Amino acid sequence: MSQLYPLKFNPIFKEKLWGGQKIKTILGKDFGELDNCGETWELSGVEGNVSEVANGALAGKLLSDLVASEKEALVGKAVYKRFGNEFPLLIKFIDAAKDLSIQVHPNDELAKKRHNGFGKTEMWYILQSDPGSTLINGFSKDTNREEYLGHLNDGTLKDILNRVNVEVGDVFYLPAGRVHTIGKGLLLAEIQQTSDFTYRIYDFDRVDKHGNKRELHTELALDAIDFSKPEQVKSVYEKTPNQANSIVSSPYFSTNKLILDQNKQINRSGLDCFKIYIGVGGSGKIAGESIVFGEVLLVPASMKKYTIEPEVELELLETYIEL
Repeated sequence: MSQLYPLKFNPIFKEKLWGGQKIKTILGKDFGELDNCGETWELSGVEGNVSEVANGALAGKLLSDLVASEKEALVGKAVYKRFGNEFPLLIKFIDAAKDLSIQVHPNDELAKKRHNGFGKTEMWYILQSDPGSTLINGFSKDTNREEYLGHLNDGTLKDILNRVNVEVGDVFYLPAGRVHTIGKGLLLAEIQQTSDFTYRIYDFDRVDKHGNKRELHTELALDAIDFSKPEQVKSVYEKTPNQANSIVSSPYFSTNKLILDQNKQINRSGLDCFKIYIGVGGSGKIAGESIVFGEVLLVPASMKKYTIEPEVELELLETYIEL
């Protein structure tokens, strides 16, 4: 077993029909020859898209190999018992220069039945927002299968969807089954279950560079959709400096917001899990490893006590799983 430390990973860049340039211009990440970058997968155990360590003695190692060799030292005993060698969370940055398709993700039960995988519950943290940018989060009223299909078939689906104005720092929690889309002009961080199952409902009749429309998944989506109006569209959270402000607490992941202008001693002795830190403002160090806006750091489960040192006011998302 290796001596573990806070790990950084090389981003995996994804060109998308709706992608833009903000991954480069705002986050400072060079996506090379791609025309655009819609997503950068910062921490991924998804088969075929596994993250590679970028720093320290383990540089070049794949996340999947590390989980297999380090087991509970990396992810925690309860997490390893439940997920085995599969890393349970996927961290992305998303740049929507155009609206994403209106879509829905299956829950664990449906994903297991159909795909032998996990469902996709996720959350978004808005990093940058062009004036007037919006997103869709669920239905604007309780509806049902028949009413939904009527609107879908006559081209008026948007009439029953909940379109929300967006500002920097807004958080949206989207349980599996929630119909949603990211609107144009938004740059965000996404925390999600490790899953790549998406059912595309409506794609604004767009075509790709070859003139082809993307596949829709109308029938698959029907059994996945929660037709009720969400109780809460936008997450409400405290922004008290120098403490962990809870944003999301769910069976799939918990997320805190930290706004630090002084050193913070972290003691996670009671937590049997890795900790993921996403830089959403400023710069600093976590257990001696640098982190800046747009970077992601994985602190192994074996590291329980460490210090976060801001250089300028440091804003972080802290994510883990409580089992």
